[in-house]
Amino acid sequence: MMAEAPLLEADRVSVSFGRIAAVREASFRLWPGEVLAIVGESGSGKTTLLRALHGEITPDDGRVLYRTAAGETVDLHRLSEPRRRALARTEWGFVHQNPRDGLRMAVSAGGNVGERLMAAGARHWGRIRAEAEGWLARVEIDGGRIDDPPRTFSGGMQQRLQIARVLVTEPRLVLMDEPTGGLDVSVQARLLDLIRSLVGELGIAAIIVTHDLAVARLLADRMLVMQRGEVVESGLTDQVLDDPQHPYSQLLVSSVLQA
Repeated sequence: MMAEAPLLEADRVSVSFGRIAAVREASFRLWPGEVLAIVGESGSGKTTLLRALHGEITPDDGRVLYRTAAGETVDLHRLSEPRRRALARTEWGFVHQNPRDGLRMAVSAGGNVGERLMAAGARHWGRIRAEAEGWLARVEIDGGRIDDPPRTFSGGMQQRLQIARVLVTEPRLVLMDEPTGGLDVSVQARLLDLIRSLVGELGIAAIIVTHDLAVARLLADRMLVMQRGEVVESGLTDQVLDDPQHPYSQLLVSSVLQA
């Protein structure tokens, strides 16, 4: 799995909001094709770290290094805004917890998927529509709904549509913020199976923020445990969950076992 150079590296990333240290010197490496889970309770800093990795938040200290498809290692927060946006349209993807944040609700389902293709340079409308229809099928949305707006879809369908929109360009890296949060248990299970199969099939590297350890075990090769802005433990997912070393990790695992 590991290549000579990591795809993404967080180097002592720190983020503060006023006097509150939301993330403190978080460091890790992500390798091509690897899935990393970041877990912790609400307020642990995991979503703030994800937003810093995506470029939405500029760290107070530290660097986020990314190795592009061309083999160039760039400091994300030193890139020009046009360059960062270009990478976000092509090589990266972001799946929001609330699909309404990642979809254009007044645009058709096919249009939502096709827009990302057009942003990446596609221009032939027939091919764009055919590609969008193919991706709707891959995320288990009836092709007859291609011209329907997402506001007419259920929450689970909206999340599947958002995933199709993000993955249609086959990005090298996908960031997911609680992708199954707020969904019914049966819908969550179906969506998790879909995410696992698509990420594995496309060989995508992914970082998944979740408070659900079952999600981490199902999807992730490795995991980071965060508490009060700090990474307190990291390692192979099964290793951390089956034999946690840090007291906070032990508390997380035991609380799940007792639930």
